[in-house]
Amino acid sequence: MIRPQRNAFRDALHLSGVWRIRFDPDDVGEAERWGAGSAVDHTHPIAIPGSWNEQLAEAGFMDYQGAAWLQTEVFIPPSFEGRRVRLRFDSADFSARVFLDGLFVGESGPAFLPFEIDSDGLVAGQTVRVVVRVDNRLPLDHPTPGVAPEQYAAENRLRDEYRPAVRFDFFPYGGLNRPVWLTATPIGGIEAVRLRASALGVLTARVEAPPGARVRVSVGEVESEGPAGSDISLRVPDVRPWSPADPALYDVIVERLDALGVVADRVELRTGFRDVAVHGHQLLLNGEPIVLKGFGKHEDGPIRGRGLDLPQLVKDFGLLDWIGANSVRTSHYPYSEDFLDFADERGVLVIDEVFSVNLDFRQVTGATLAQHRAAVRALIDRDGHRPSVIAWSLANEPGYLAEPEYRARSGPYWKALFDDARMLDPTRPLTHANVGYAGLDDPAFDPADIVSINRYFGWYQAPGQIERAVALLRADLDALARHGKPVFLSEFGADALAGQHSTSPQLFTEEYQADLIAAFWAELERHPAAIGGHVWNFADFRTAQHSRRVVLNLKGVFTRDRQPKRAAFVLRDLWSGR
Repeated sequence: MIRPQRNAFRDALHLSGVWRIRFDPDDVGEAERWGAGSAVDHTHPIAIPGSWNEQLAEAGFMDYQGAAWLQTEVFIPPSFEGRRVRLRFDSADFSARVFLDGLFVGESGPAFLPFEIDSDGLVAGQTVRVVVRVDNRLPLDHPTPGVAPEQYAAENRLRDEYRPAVRFDFFPYGGLNRPVWLTATPIGGIEAVRLRASALGVLTARVEAPPGARVRVSVGEVESEGPAGSDISLRVPDVRPWSPADPALYDVIVERLDALGVVADRVELRTGFRDVAVHGHQLLLNGEPIVLKGFGKHEDGPIRGRGLDLPQLVKDFGLLDWIGANSVRTSHYPYSEDFLDFADERGVLVIDEVFSVNLDFRQVTGATLAQHRAAVRALIDRDGHRPSVIAWSLANEPGYLAEPEYRARSGPYWKALFDDARMLDPTRPLTHANVGYAGLDDPAFDPADIVSINRYFGWYQAPGQIERAVALLRADLDALARHGKPVFLSEFGADALAGQHSTSPQLFTEEYQADLIAAFWAELERHPAAIGGHVWNFADFRTAQHSRRVVLNLKGVFTRDRQPKRAAFVLRDLWSGR
């Protein structure tokens, strides 16, 4: 799938704007044919991209979980005549079904990843009514399992009940949170491009196009040709290897040639030449050891929810630079391609994570693994050309409920999933984020290249006791070092309410958060197996309602509106060598 772009052969229209939305709490929309767009009563305006929750809180939909029908009308330009016209959705949270003029024409794939709708109903010169049924519920056997309120009682976990009901500690925003596009491409054009670029200047491309098509790949003055579906390689002399210190990017032009050798389609991509490898306890970038300094983040902001916010992206990457961070994990789902554009250009290393949070092996079926595999494939297909992406994370905190089925059943599951990912991309290390309940011999550690752990000593365990928390962390690092792999502290931190202070160690104060982070960072610097850590979190973010949360998860070193807490200045001194 090619990201929308405009050139002499391709065109794309951004369908952002104010759509209409009608909520369907009783799931009657399909039976009553709401896809025809005729049921306009009880609709509300909604800005796209954007989540419906805070936008429509006053109408009663802040915590809504279920189906909602979003509608707009699209005029297809006459200039699209004679080309393949498609609708592209950069994501839908968490699933979508699409209707054109009342007819069902397709549905989404893995959550947080793009999908396209190809239909005869998209005719140049005509106006079409687009209706999208979006549902922000998750089934029980999803790689991120859903939960219903009654299950908390059945599991004797009433103290863990969230509103809205979720298995994860971030808000289940609903809607079309990334751009929607109308695209026009040549019939028989390029459908996908996979790139690999090494620090030695070797670029390998595999191009998906009609059988027998001839393809040309070029970087500057260097070019190579070959048939679609085969590896096409070229060597670029004197490349500058991509790194945080020098994020050098190169334009890659991929062209499909007709029978006469004339260009019939063109796709333009940017990539960087670099190598990532694991050696013993080290993570190597272009042959040199690297320490990861950064954060877990969330796509989250006031009013828009998870909706794409370009000004905030500009601000966030400015703050990452200001604080001296070099890396981010896309916790806990694939982020927008716009985020990755910034990471490529600004030299920020990314651990790219698939949407699998708190996988419950009591609910796992063959369908779960099939969905998980599909999500990993779609993520690698979308982001495989990105130099900023240095590792794939295949799950976050599976076995979170300490269910015995995790240890009994998960080994073959992880082997199949990691084998798939390694076959699709043998150039990047693989990992997952371990929760303490899953143990220091987590079955997912065996196929992983990097041992990643989330640890909240000093907060959920040993609260208010920094020395004891550091001792617990040291014990885990020592035990995990025996795996002979790099050990990465993928989450650590403490909540802090901005403006809350104390002269003694007190939870929720800015001082306690800063002191805990500094103490953990000193331990990571000391330990020979550790390759760094990511503070949880970059900025405060909304969660479902819970007695442990004061509207937001307050573990950010910046507030939700990006004002620094004390910990931000402490990290700036630690990471910038000030």
